[in-house]
Amino acid sequence: MEVAVWDTYVARADGKIMHFDILVDSAMEDTKKVFEFGKTYLSTKSFDTGEINSKSCSFCHIEHANPELESAILESGFSIIEMQNCD
Repeated sequence: MEVAVWDTYVARADGKIMHFDILVDSAMEDTKKVFEFGKTYLSTKSFDTGEINSKSCSFCHIEHANPELESAILESGFSIIEMQNCD
């Protein structure tokens, strides 16, 4: 499976900037849906964050998914790779 990687930066209430990638099937063309996936992820956090929008989340590249990633995307529609200040 080919996946689209959306590079995302969201401000936390404590002033830190979260950096994470939202991965979706490369056939997904609905930007609003990608943002909704990001909001779903943010709702799992125990701290307050800013919003996801076109300035904070943008398409980065396409890559091939490993089996675990493919399984996660087929199950929930997306996967997250946490990079910085996500916990």
